[in-house]
This record gives sequence, C-alpha cells and structure tokens, in this order.
Amino acid sequence: MVLNENQKTPYVVSSKSYTAVAINAAAKTGEWIKSKVGSNLKMSTKYSQQDLVTEVDKGAEQMIRRLILTHFPDHAILGEEGVEPGPDASNLALQAVKDEEFLWIVDPVDGTTNFVHGFPFFSVSIALAHHGEVIVGVIYDPIRDELFVAEKGKGAYVHGNRMQVSLEEQLSDGLIAVGFPPDPSFALPMNMAAVQALAPKVRNLRAGGSAALHLAYVAAGRLSGYTEIGLNPWDIAAGALLVQESGGMVTSTAGHPYDLSVRHVTASNEKLHHELITVLKEAKATGIAGDK
Repeated sequence: MVLNENQKTPYVVSSKSYTAVAINAAAKTGEWIKSKVGSNLKMSTKYSQQDLVTEVDKGAEQMIRRLILTHFPDHAILGEEGVEPGPDASNLALQAVKDEEFLWIVDPVDGTTNFVHGFPFFSVSIALAHHGEVIVGVIYDPIRDELFVAEKGKGAYVHGNRMQVSLEEQLSDGLIAVGFPPDPSFALPMNMAAVQALAPKVRNLRAGGSAALHLAYVAAGRLSGYTEIGLNPWDIAAGALLVQESGGMVTSTAGHPYDLSVRHVTASNEKLHHELITVLKEAKATGIAGDK
C-alpha cells in the first residue's frame, strides 16, 4: 500500500495486478541498469550515428520480457530492442501487434546516449495497452529512485503522491521540453524548426534526452509542456498515460488525438496546448505533411 498524502486515501497496488508486475519489472531492471553506469560497455549504432545500443539495453529488455511473461505468458510485447531500427520498421512492428488484446510496450533504457555518457537522465518505460488503449504506465528513473505510476482512471503518482500538471496559462510562462531523436534527415530539421519558433515565445526550453522522463515531468508539473518529432510507441506510451491521468493533454504535434501510432507528440498542462500547437503549425514544424 502506498499512501496518497495529497488526498489522504490509500493507493493500493495488488500484488497480482498488471501494475504491480510493471512496477516490479521497472524497478528490478532499473537497479540493474544503474549498477552498469560507468562500466566498460559494448556499444554499437543502429539507425544512425546518434542511435546507440549497448548490451545493457538488450539485457534490460530480456529481463523485462522474462518478468512479464512469467505472469502473463499469453500477452504480446513490443520492445525497442526487438524491432529493427528506423521509422518504417517501427510502424511495421506496431501493425503486427495492434490487434493483440494485451500488448506491453517497453523501452528498457530510454535515453541510451545519456546512459553511455554517464549523464544522469534516463529511465525504464513500461506500458500496457488493452485493445490498443494504454491502461498502465510506469516510468522508473534509477538515478533519482523516482517511480512514476499511472493506471487508467485511477490517477498518476510519484513517491506515492498524486501528480498534477502545472498551472501556467500562457506559453510565455512555460518551461517547455524538446528533443532530438536520432534521425538527422527528417526529425532533426523539424525539431530545430520547432525550437526556433518556440524559443522566443516561452520562458525557456529544456532538452534532457529522455522522452519518457520529459512526459513524466509534464505529469508532475515540473515542465509545462513537451514536444518532439520522430519518436516511437515505446518512447511515448507510458508517459502519455501519466500526463493524461495528471490532468494534462497529449496529442500529435498537429493536435490529433493520441494513439499508439503517434510518432510526433505534444503534451502539456492543457491550458497551453492550443497555443503550443498553433506555434508548431505556423512554423510548419508538426512533421505531418499537408497539415495546416
């Protein structure tokens, strides 16, 4: 039982629940990942020179798969390290499992480049979708020992406390996160256009290098919003539920409703969302061809 101090009611996670399995998998894997920080890593590149993978990524995903399948052997798993690099492969992988009743969406190390360099901003991200709708989202930051947990319709929590998005009502008061995924030909120019358009209109910008933690920080009210083009389902799924269950809004960069196929994402406290989307559209920085 985790006490919800804000509302003075207990937040209970059953030991046999989907959420408990996700928490256990994220926590155990995160501690193992943390033990590997600073070690001599075997590293290679995937889609581009910026798209790194280590034996820790692969080992972490195998660990998560084992822990999930021990409890739910009939469930499907979509994990980053089980998919060929590149957006086309990601789309094909999602199409192959989209009709599964229960689908786990796993990013074993979100922020691998940070992990490789010892920059302490990376996370384990685990989500569960039921008939395509995300119902559980867990993100664990092993460096800060912060566990972000959301269940559909039950709110989102960190340190057992109910989370709520920030209260800023104008973009000029907002702290907005952006990102640079490893796609130099398409995503990089689009994200740079977004940065150039947003920089003079917001209080400040941040680029931490972990999409999952950016979304968790929006949910916790530490960021007012976040936008990035060129992501994958495993980057977004858990964090999207965290934001939604904290009273925020998650859409595509063009303002379309979020689903697992969204690769260009915008999340905010909802009050800033229309203004944020408008800036991206005016800058032609949504990443969606023909969108106006």
